Amino acid sequence: MKQVIILLIGISMCLTGLAQTDSTAKGNDNENDTIRVGGMIIIKKHKGNNNNDSSNVRTYHRDHKPSRISTNWCIIDLGFANYNDQTDYKSSAIQGPDGFAPGLGKDQFKLRSGKSVNVSIWAFMQKLNIVKGIVNLKYGLGIELNNYRYDDPILYQTNPTVVVLDNTRNYSKNKLAADYVTIPLMLNFNFTPHRKHGFGLSVGASAGYLYSSRQKTITNTDGKEKEHDDFDLRQWKLSYIAELALGPVKLYGSYATESMFAKGLDQRPYNFGLRLSN
Repeated sequence: MKQVIILLIGISMCLTGLAQTDSTAKGNDNENDTIRVGGMIIIKKHKGNNNNDSSNVRTYHRDHKPSRISTNWCIIDLGFANYNDQTDYKSSAIQGPDGFAPGLGKDQFKLRSGKSVNVSIWAFMQKLNIVKGIVNLKYGLGIELNNYRYDDPILYQTNPTVVVLDNTRNYSKNKLAADYVTIPLMLNFNFTPHRKHGFGLSVGASAGYLYSSRQKTITNTDGKEKEHDDFDLRQWKLSYIAELALGPVKLYGSYATESMFAKGLDQRPYNFGLRLSN
């Protein structure tokens, strides 16, 4: 709505300027009329004499000058969450008497891809100009919310953490949620530094601190249940991250450097999706 209002004001200014130009006296036919609207310059050149008047209107767009520091507030990521499962399910750490998931295999940990989602809310992302707006340092602060939806009725038991297959109930929903406070740090390459919405690439790493984790289930017998525990998840998550800017459209992706579990399972999470920012 704000952009529409600004556009309407700009159009009104243009029309007002043109109307004033038409009503001026023709004492000096060679003078030009110049109107500035935001980053746009409109120049009306007058030609001719008393017998034959003509004019030429040209519109110029002023280049966007990259600032030393630029800040975006409240960026939202909407995407999908999954993991690369490299667990050795035949090992004693999984199948032994004190194993993490006895009797289970890779198939039981498969996710519902369309239902496993990642939503991140970045309080801010800031870009520090290093080389003429082409090379920048990009950093920020936000929270990552990851929901892993399971196909099979696996259940996390606590103290100690053991994963079992629960066939005694019918599950309509079964997910593991892991939420992090995250700081990203990237090297940004802006291929069109004089455009507000240009083309660029950012690569780097992020560090996330696990502040909340839980398993949420909905079954036919017990309804909705939530179990809050760390489930032996790592307290810290280090990830490789990247962002691709295609004009007004931004894509993001991340891949963890190691398993999200401190023991037992070797599942390395990754996210990808659409980044919404101004």
